[in-house]
Amino acid sequence: MTDATFSFELYPPRSARAEELLLDSLEHLVAAGPEFISVTYGAAGTTRGASLAVLLRLLGDTDVKPMAHLTCVGSSYAEATRLIREFLDAGVTSFLALRGDPPTGAVEGDSFLGDLGSAGELVQLIHRVQAERVPFRQLDVPGFPGAKRLGSGEKVTIAVAAFPNGHPRSRSVEQDLDTLLAKEAAGANLALTQLFFHAEDYLRFVDQARAAGVTMRILPGIMPVLSPQRLHRIVELTDERLPTDLLRNLEAQSTPEGQAEVGIQHAIDLSRQVIGTDRPGLHLYTFNQHEAVLAVLRGVGLLPSQSAPEKESV
Repeated sequence: MTDATFSFELYPPRSARAEELLLDSLEHLVAAGPEFISVTYGAAGTTRGASLAVLLRLLGDTDVKPMAHLTCVGSSYAEATRLIREFLDAGVTSFLALRGDPPTGAVEGDSFLGDLGSAGELVQLIHRVQAERVPFRQLDVPGFPGAKRLGSGEKVTIAVAAFPNGHPRSRSVEQDLDTLLAKEAAGANLALTQLFFHAEDYLRFVDQARAAGVTMRILPGIMPVLSPQRLHRIVELTDERLPTDLLRNLEAQSTPEGQAEVGIQHAIDLSRQVIGTDRPGLHLYTFNQHEAVLAVLRGVGLLPSQSAPEKESV
């Protein structure tokens, strides 16, 4: 399990107090040494400034690679191009390209998506904007000190979403796999999964994706669920099936501490089952808190169990 990586997801703070709490958690998360930290982006750009501020803090004050979320919803080509260029000019070279959820009340067929009709089109646009900015770079020629040759421009990392239990608007598993394969064909080079609560859901999906021809890494998305209330909220937001076994175990505890222990142990057990040769990592949804996800990493063996890593200033 030593080759496994881990990464975190944050959302931008919406108040001064939330920002203070996030900065404290961010210090601990950065010190753990993740592969990257992704920062969500509100629908229709509602958290654009706050998202960019967190990304810039990661860029300027840490060695951790920041990943910016981008969505298609309500965006014209010109607006999306401008936003992508803004991130690239700031130094962000990793993105999570998402189709995005329709606004409340919208239905399929409405024009809520704007000019970009799918995450695959957004992936292509990111590559196009980067190619226009950095069409080539100079590379050293082995054996000839000082000599240079031209190579293709700096590549970007573009992640996309994957859905082990099916996208809420998908008609079949085959459609989900075709969509993921199309995203990779468009230039995506990493997939992050929606939350799931049973290891077999993820393992089955990876096997199906590989059989369909998907070759990029598919990182399992895991969140320690620390209370029955949060579990119900997650299920409501994701349309996942309610994991009744986890719910019963959470409800059996009479204290928040006991519930947190159950949720962390469930995430540890889940993580242990999904890490393997073709599953080299974890993507942890933090809820902007560090304690639970770091406890999961220690439980899995990806962090020292006794002492926390030295802090890095952020």
